[in-house]
This record gives sequence, C-alpha cells and structure tokens, in this order.
Amino acid sequence: MAASKKIAGLDKKTLLSLHKNMVISRFLDEKMLIMLKQGKSFFHIGASGHEAVQTAAAFAMRTEYDYAYPYYRDLAFALQFGMTPLENMLLFLARADDPSSGGRQMSNHYGNRKKNIITQSSPTGTQYLQAVGAAMAAKKRKTDEIVYVSSGEGTTSQGDFHEALNWATRDKLPVLFLIENNQYAISVHVSEQTTGSSISKIGSGYEGLETGRIDGTDFFKSYDVLKKTVKHVRDGLGPALIEADTVRLMAHSSSDSDKKYRTKEELEADKKKDPIIRFEHELMDQGICTQDEINELKKSYKKEVDQAADDAEAHPAPATDSLYNHLLSDRDELEYEKTEPSGNNVVLVDAINHALKEEMERNRDIYIFGQDVADNKGGVFTATQGISTKFGRERCFNAPLAESSIVGVGIGMATVGLKPVIEVQFADYIWTAMMQIRNELSTIRWRSNGNWSAPVVIRVPVGGYIHGALCHSQNIEAIFGHLPGLKIAYPSNAADAKGLLKSAIRGDDPVLFLEHKGLYRQSYAASPEPDADYLLPYGKARIAMEGTDITVITWGALVQKSLEAARELKKQGVSIEVIDIRTINPLDSEMILSSVKKTGKVLVAHEDTRFQGFGAEIAAQIAEFAFEYLDAPVKRIAGEDTPIPFSPVLEEVCLPQTGWLRKALQELAAY
Repeated sequence: MAASKKIAGLDKKTLLSLHKNMVISRFLDEKMLIMLKQGKSFFHIGASGHEAVQTAAAFAMRTEYDYAYPYYRDLAFALQFGMTPLENMLLFLARADDPSSGGRQMSNHYGNRKKNIITQSSPTGTQYLQAVGAAMAAKKRKTDEIVYVSSGEGTTSQGDFHEALNWATRDKLPVLFLIENNQYAISVHVSEQTTGSSISKIGSGYEGLETGRIDGTDFFKSYDVLKKTVKHVRDGLGPALIEADTVRLMAHSSSDSDKKYRTKEELEADKKKDPIIRFEHELMDQGICTQDEINELKKSYKKEVDQAADDAEAHPAPATDSLYNHLLSDRDELEYEKTEPSGNNVVLVDAINHALKEEMERNRDIYIFGQDVADNKGGVFTATQGISTKFGRERCFNAPLAESSIVGVGIGMATVGLKPVIEVQFADYIWTAMMQIRNELSTIRWRSNGNWSAPVVIRVPVGGYIHGALCHSQNIEAIFGHLPGLKIAYPSNAADAKGLLKSAIRGDDPVLFLEHKGLYRQSYAASPEPDADYLLPYGKARIAMEGTDITVITWGALVQKSLEAARELKKQGVSIEVIDIRTINPLDSEMILSSVKKTGKVLVAHEDTRFQGFGAEIAAQIAEFAFEYLDAPVKRIAGEDTPIPFSPVLEEVCLPQTGWLRKALQELAAY
C-alpha cells in the first residue's frame, strides 16, 4: 500500500465498506427523490456532498456504545452508525415499524434505540444542549462514552449553540460538535450568516474547546483529524468542535430550488469536489481496485437500495387507532395515598425541600440544578437549601443563567437514564426555554414511538400577590396546558405539593411543577406533613369544601380565596362546593362534571388573565358535557387582561380578590 493508505491504517475490506456506505447514502438520496415524484412520500433532505466527513465521524466512534445526535442531513452518518437502508426507507415512507418514529416524523429525522441514535426533531439547534446533557450523564457515571452532535453552519447562529459550548467547556464534557459547513443555510450564504464565515474561529474563543477545520469532502483527511479528536474527547480532555467544509450537491430540500440563488458555475464547481469521486480516485490511485470493479460494486449497491425501497413499500402504514400511543407513559406502578398526612405542620416551601431531600436519598440518579440552587443560597426562595451541603455539588449544582440550557441539558440527561429535577427561577423567564419544552421535551416519547423518553421535572415558582410586577408575577399554566405530552401540577397547599412532587420524580413523564411563591410561607397553605412514601396521583382533584348549591372550580392561590368567600356565603345560607383541581394536565374532568351536575351552578376562578385563561377550557367542557344540568350560565372570575403592575393599589384591582368571588357567588345564588 502507498503511504496515504498506511497512514490511514485501513485495509481493502474496510475501505470498500466505507465506500459502500457513502454510495448507499447517495443512492438512497437519489431513490427517494424518484419516489417523491411518484407521490410515494412528501419530503426529503439530501446528504449528497456530505458523505465523506459523516462516514469518517461515525467510523471513528463506537456504535451501540457512544451516543449520537445527528441532524437531518446526516444520512451517511446514520448508516455508518448502524441504521440500515431498509430502516431509512421505512422512515422516508412513514411506515409503522420505522424505528425512528413509527411514521410520526418527517423523513431524515433519525432515531434508533439499539444504535444509540437519539430521536431528533425539526428545530435547528435544540440538539446541542441535549448532547451536552447526555455527555454530562456519561461523565457523572464515569464511563468513557462520548456524544456526537452535528449541524450545518447556519444552525450555529442559534443561541443554544453558544450556550452548549459554554456549558460543555465549563465542565469539560465529552461531546464532539461537528459543524458541516456547505456555505448555505437554505439560501443564505455563510458570509451573511456568520461573522468571519468561520465557526471554528468563533469556537476557539471558548477556553478548553479543541477546535479544527477540515476538508469534509476528503475522507482520509477527515478521518485522520476525527480519529484524533474522538480520542481527545474520550480521554476526558474536554469537548471538541470540528468545522468540516463540505458541498451541497442537492438543493436544501425537495421543497427548494437552489437554482434561484446559486449560479450554474458555482454548482458545477461543487460537483468537482464530490466526496465519493474523490474517494474512488484515491482507491484507484493506490491500487485498491479498478474503475470497472467500482462500477460493478455500485451496481450491486443500487440493487440493494432498490430492494430496500420495495421491501419498505410492503410494510404497513401506522394504524389509525395508534395516534395516542406513547403520548404519556403507560407504566404506573406507584402506590398512591397509602397514608394520611399526619406529621407536624409544614409550610409549602419546606414541604418541597423535604420532598427533594427524601427523593435524593432514595434515588442516586436524581440531579438537581438551576440558577442559585446550591448552598449557601439554596435557591432564591430557599426551596433547595441544604441539599448541596448534604448530597454534594456533584448532585446539586448551579447552572449558567440560561433557561434553555437548564431545560435542554436536563432533557439530554433524562434521555439516557438519569433523573434531573431542575429549577427555572421564575416562570416569567421560562420563555427562552420554550423551544426545548414545546418541540423537544413534551414530544420525545410520542415522536419516537415510545423508543425514547425524557422524564424531566421542571420546578417553577409562579404567581402574583407579592408586588412582583409584570416580570415576577406571571402564571403560565394556560400556555403550557396546551402542550400534549407534558404533565402539569399546581398545588395549593404543602401536603399536596409534597405528594405531587414525589410522584413527579418517581414517574416516567415530563412534569412542569408550578409552585405559587405567594403560598410558600402562608400559614393557610401549611398542613400536616406527609411521610416519605406519600404520593398523589396526577389527574385527581380534591374537594376542599363540600356543598350543594354552587360549585367553585379553582387552583393555586385562588383556592384559599374561594374558601374564604364560601364561608361568607354559608352565613347567608348558601352551600358552596370548592374543587381544587391540583393538576392542570391531566385534568380531573370527571370530578368537575360530577360536582356541577350535583349543584347546577358553577364559578371557575383563577389568577391568570381571563382571556384564554385555563378556566376557559374548563368552562367549555362544562358547557359541552353538563349543559342540561346547568341552572345558570357558567361564570368566571380571573385576573384582568393586562400585565401585573408593581403598585400595590393597581395590583389589587388587577388580581382576583375574595370580594370578587363573593359577589360572583351571590349573583349565581340569586340567578
């Protein structure tokens, strides 16, 4: 063998297998475009031009040991990492037994449980932070697994990219960032996208990040660098970022026409850099095989791809009755309400703190992190006070001040088997994490057809009545209640808070756990403390006060105000039933409707704005399913449709008061 082959250290059998991977990827691209024109599928994103560096990266790693977050153009990587042509065709044709998603995601959204390819979705950039979380899990478990995450150069404009580099370098995490720079983010050239047009130069500003730039159309140069880079990361020396210059030999996607924004000359120049042609020339130049041998091999690969397409077409489409499968976990082995709360009185924030400590004792895979959660601060509301002192900074630690980072890293940790219980300091600042929650966390189990899950618990202080103004008083349950696949708790007292939090931590689903900061230390929200095994189910409301004339349906801070109003009405001879729903999703519609059918009159009361508040959903269900039992229109009391002001005088007329409820109940009683 010539020197270049000996440097690569690859024999003929290995070289031909690598060539096969690249050619199969190219033929799959071409076959899929033909099938699109035949109306057999609906969308495709090509890897053509990226095959060399993708194949080199996967070849340098350990399949079924390391973890991968490939992006939608990573077909050659997915194949080299273990996915078969048939599996890729099943994904393309949205068949029921597609291992990526069972027909739930668009083509090129790779996932494979057996091969450790973690389910990917469409947002650009969300994968970076999740890869950091998976890498953190490897480090905490003291394995030498590494995590691969890739994207095009355009995606590096997303903030999550820079947040991921920051956290990965801060903690020296074993993650390899491969940025495949083909110069175009759809139609936007890198010169318009990235300052200096170099991602590796930007990355070099992060201390501790190994960076490099390679010719991604040259397999041998790519493999030489990536093999060394993988070893660097695996040896625990910190993360690495490799920028690979590639070419895009197809339009961005089947929905794009690159002739609108690229010249004929430019397209022709890219074809001369075709990585497969370059690889084949190297094989022939080094005497590995002849052009005729290559042609014969490619004929057989073409037949293999055609056969995979034919086989995939014979597989069934998803059954229509499978739509709700894997929306939430179907495993629930918890024992609920085994005991009654009977300990000393405890305020809500201390009940949260005790629940966290008890669960940390019980399960060593639980990790708590967020802003200011470690001692000596212990959280801005002291909910995590004493936890890092007792369990160490390895298990309870401060995160960067970046909500998307906190949630994204939590998702990555949970996906590979750890149990993160994370804190977003104020609900008002959760919005930078919305992409991670809406498009990633809440959909992982469903979009992967049950192959992956991320049971993260997100604790979030919410609510007003604390003179917090518009950015420290928000309620968020209505917005997040719209997300299928996400459980939401909103307790009104200490015992419920402890029981619901412990169930969330022991459960298999992602949970948004809302804690009303105005209730944290209120004596009326205190209760006898439950023991360490007290668990409450999600979707089971509580009758806070029994009555026969009017039903009040409420949650959070409005439970106490409803009870106060109900006691005043009792003096006037009106019997009020107060239902504390406790969880937003799932909602105990059965108890709500049962009470309404008994009383015939109903008031829905909540703190959030009236317009589009969660109470509107409850009112709609009552109108639809209990209309014939109503003796009066469904009435609502809610916050005003404005931001919450700082002035105590204005806050009092903005947020619901006991007098508002009393007046509404009197009107219902008189109807």
